[in-house]
Amino acid sequence: MSALRGKTIFISGASRGIGLEIAKHASRAGANLVIAAKTAEPNPKLPGTIYSAAAEIEAQGGACLPLQVDIRDEQQVLAAVAQAVDRFGGIDVLVNNASAINLTPTEATPMKRFDLMFGVNVRGTFLCTQACLPQLKRSAQGKRNPHVLTLSPPLHMEARWFAPHVAYTMAKYGMSMCVLGHAEELRPHGIAVNALWPRTVIQTAALQMIPGIRPENCRSPQIMAEAAIAILERDATTTTGNFFVDDEVLAAAGVRDFDRYSVVPGSRELLPDFFL
Repeated sequence: MSALRGKTIFISGASRGIGLEIAKHASRAGANLVIAAKTAEPNPKLPGTIYSAAAEIEAQGGACLPLQVDIRDEQQVLAAVAQAVDRFGGIDVLVNNASAINLTPTEATPMKRFDLMFGVNVRGTFLCTQACLPQLKRSAQGKRNPHVLTLSPPLHMEARWFAPHVAYTMAKYGMSMCVLGHAEELRPHGIAVNALWPRTVIQTAALQMIPGIRPENCRSPQIMAEAAIAILERDATTTTGNFFVDDEVLAAAGVRDFDRYSVVPGSRELLPDFFL
């Protein structure tokens, strides 16, 4: 039986892509899901809404609460947490998945995009963690193995990761700095705080921001979802402050066949993701 059975997981930005895949895997493990994301109306250019995500989870027998939330807005986040508690009785896991991307050099980065990335990536991660914290502490007191998992990269403070897109790198590293600080702050409470990042480019809608990448060079979101579940099932009191990489997590769990995660099985030209 999965350690996630009966737990409640609050995931930001899970209407599509990696967040939705994590939600579906967690649901199959027996968890209740709260999908907190902005998209409530279908977009022809960007598939997936909070309602279509909930429908996919419910179709496989899971319980899901879809909530339209701008995670930059404190009152909306606090209201979403309250609704999650009303529906499921508490929150045991927070997955900070929501992220904005804009891979541009300084002169080509409008301040509106700068503000969006910092608002979603840094403020949103900090705010969701802050808002869920009372429930995570309750979970710890009830010995329910609370976790915060943030999808952000290892902190490699090297110029080569900053130069091509200073604003985006700062925003993603801001998420990682939340992990670094919150892991130590929340360690005495028994709340695990970790980061997860992919070894290779993952095929999601975000690839629209990275021209020229072909599916055969990518892995599917499944690898990130399975790695996330493996982390969330670990003991929160002994697994904290880590910057995990997806295939390393799965290798440690005994996975040997990684070809099945390739969008095109047999591909030998997988592209490494940023920051590794």
